[in-house]
Amino acid sequence: MPETPVLYVLNGPNLNLLGEREPEIYGRETLADVQKLCENAADGARIVFRQSNHEGQLVDWIHEARKEASALIINPAAYTHTSVALLDALKTLSIPVIECHLSNPAAREAFRHHSYVSLAATGVIAGLGVQGYELAVKAALNLIRPA
Repeated sequence: MPETPVLYVLNGPNLNLLGEREPEIYGRETLADVQKLCENAADGARIVFRQSNHEGQLVDWIHEARKEASALIINPAAYTHTSVALLDALKTLSIPVIECHLSNPAAREAFRHHSYVSLAATGVIAGLGVQGYELAVKAALNLIRPA
């Protein structure tokens, strides 16, 4: 693990439209706002904050995190419910993995009730809007720093 903790925060498809797409569900904050929130909560840790609409790119970043990260926070968005590839990549990690969702998938359409990612996650934060990311950063730090 790096001396200064490194937290990877990965964001899946359509999150680049945060603040514009369905603000009644996802809120009015932008992804840039979320990044600042994570950086402000980092307490000296380095945040590597990324977004992609491409599953393979997310898999590549998870592989990178195997050697570079102290913990990984992921909002896989729609890939939550479809991607065995993300699950398989996440299962290669030996660091904490926090699954984070802006909305509460369990309170939405039935197809959103299953998460492949949860099978590899240390914990899940959902339904708290962008505040969930701040909580995910704090939870990740608590998991990697000795008490």
